[in-house]
Amino acid sequence: MNYASFRLGAQVIYGVVQGESLHRLDTLPGLPPTLKALLPRLAEGFRPDLSAAPVLPLAGLTYLPPVPDPGKVLCVATNFHEAGKEAPAYPLVFTRFAESLTGHDQPLRKPAASERFDYEGEVALIIGKPGHRIPRERAQSHIAGYALFNDGSVRDWQKHSTQFTPGKNFWESGAFGPWMVSRDSVPDLSALVLRTRVNGVVKQQVALSTMIFDPAWLIAYMSSFTPLAPGDVIVTGTPSGFGATRKPPEFLAPGDLVEVEVPGLGLLRNRVVQDGAEPR
Repeated sequence: MNYASFRLGAQVIYGVVQGESLHRLDTLPGLPPTLKALLPRLAEGFRPDLSAAPVLPLAGLTYLPPVPDPGKVLCVATNFHEAGKEAPAYPLVFTRFAESLTGHDQPLRKPAASERFDYEGEVALIIGKPGHRIPRERAQSHIAGYALFNDGSVRDWQKHSTQFTPGKNFWESGAFGPWMVSRDSVPDLSALVLRTRVNGVVKQQVALSTMIFDPAWLIAYMSSFTPLAPGDVIVTGTPSGFGATRKPPEFLAPGDLVEVEVPGLGLLRNRVVQDGAEPR
């Protein structure tokens, strides 16, 4: 099932997306008011009965990140084997804040502070079952589902020091969605292929089977130094082909359309807009 969060007027709602409709779950008796609160049950294999769920057309709803308020977003830098390049012993890990993310079909903000705004197509793991020091062989059971992610990166700010935080956290510079696909709907994540397109042209393409650090390894590693909670997100890294690696480099400009797609997980689409420089 595809679970998504939306804004409807002043409300944040969630439900199951089927075709062009949302089967709304937040109003059903016995179900919590947010998708984040439902994640522990989903990780245990719960599937809601949609027969009594109010049905809304997607038109008129505003996509939010599947989990609009993650406690932690832990990201991995490049995480795919490349010919002639030695794989690292450990991943480079950095964090993003919730305010740096936007939903599907929402503007992706190019900061006024930089002309080096880049894209990175990735897959995100959404944690449903809490745990600390999780053994690798039990890691899959802690996943509620999977989503797509565009780790929008402001490269010059990223390189101000050895710490990535500034370049990865400009307001609404990254995207997350369009929904969370429940774990039981994805028999084998490694069998899927990730593609990132800019203005319809494929810029990144990789088999997820070529990850250096697979999801179970990442969960075991991350949970070694921090407890994982429902709603936490682990972003599994990007392949080569992003703008800074191209010759000459290709950075995003206002009007560009970025699409991250994995058949079986969906398509995350955002158009780049110029963000202002005035105080907010």
